[in-house]
Amino acid sequence: MESLTGTTTDQAPANPAATDDMLATQPVGYWCGLTHTTVTRHLRDAMAKIDATQPQYWVLNRVNGGPTAPSREEVVAQLTHLVDGPHEIARIVDQLLHREWLRIDDGQRLHLTDAGETARVRLRELATEIRAVVHQGISDEEYVAALKVLRKMVANVEGDGTPGNPS
Repeated sequence: MESLTGTTTDQAPANPAATDDMLATQPVGYWCGLTHTTVTRHLRDAMAKIDATQPQYWVLNRVNGGPTAPSREEVVAQLTHLVDGPHEIARIVDQLLHREWLRIDDGQRLHLTDAGETARVRLRELATEIRAVVHQGISDEEYVAALKVLRKMVANVEGDGTPGNPS
């Protein structure tokens, strides 16, 4: 495979103990996967302590986040790609209705109840606290640079076929 940058770096096996001078050879998939697993577990463990889940937070945010109240079907369609199965978001909507964090109006639109808004605000505060822990020692500039690199990697793989954008 020809390098797009004119240089080729060998791919080494994943090594959690890799030194800084070895990082360029490390597989991005391993490090992204490890980061995803570790950060998600930390966040979900913290949310479990207040009897909530990350997908519940997503649903509360989605119901709160638009100019008009969404239907159950709209929430399910917009969030299903984030979970393990096609029925998971519908189940979460049912849980939140049972918990009385959501209500359905006569037009079959979902709305937060006062208890739901209180939960959403508390979960947002918790997510912000967790973000501070995860980002400790990382400037906003470093974070933006890391995300730009990851976004470029996605574009390189899912590109449109133009030079520098494989199809």
